Amino acid sequence: MIGPTPSQTVGPYFTMKLSNNNVLIGPAVEGEPIRIEGRVFDGDGAFVEDALVEIWQADAAGEYAVSAGAGTAKFTGFGRAESDPTTGTYWFETIKPGRVPDPEGELQAPHVSVIVQARGMLRPVFTRLYFSDEMEANDADLILRMVPPERRSTLLASVARVEDRKVYQFDVRLQGDEETVFFDF
Repeated sequence: MIGPTPSQTVGPYFTMKLSNNNVLIGPAVEGEPIRIEGRVFDGDGAFVEDALVEIWQADAAGEYAVSAGAGTAKFTGFGRAESDPTTGTYWFETIKPGRVPDPEGELQAPHVSVIVQARGMLRPVFTRLYFSDEMEANDADLILRMVPPERRSTLLASVARVEDRKVYQFDVRLQGDEETVFFDF
């Protein structure tokens, strides 16, 4: 009897080349336009030049596009960006998400679900991005309260600068000191 095929890495010969879809907003989108940018770092502190970062989020009213293609021309709710091979930077143009209910019926803090994949990883990792300027909502968030207090900062995107919109910096550390908190799904 033949068993299931074991997991394998995606070898050094493969580059994560999927189309970027890093602009989630269209003209006249409702909500606060923001930019999220960052880098993915390996255990040695070097940026990963071929990371693939995907995000999924609610719109400004706290509503999700619940199925593929359900978003509108104004807001899709899903994005995908590959890191730049020379700088390691990824970015998204989106809106700040609204609050959505948690399993107990309370409102979660505004957040973005993040999935990261890269060459050499057997499985993607799942995390969340919370906003550092939403501390009152963050303090009340059920999921964030489950994370040990000394580790919560790895989930916070900070305001890096303000241009025509707020730019939030969110780096993902796959291993080592300051490793990002990942969730087991």
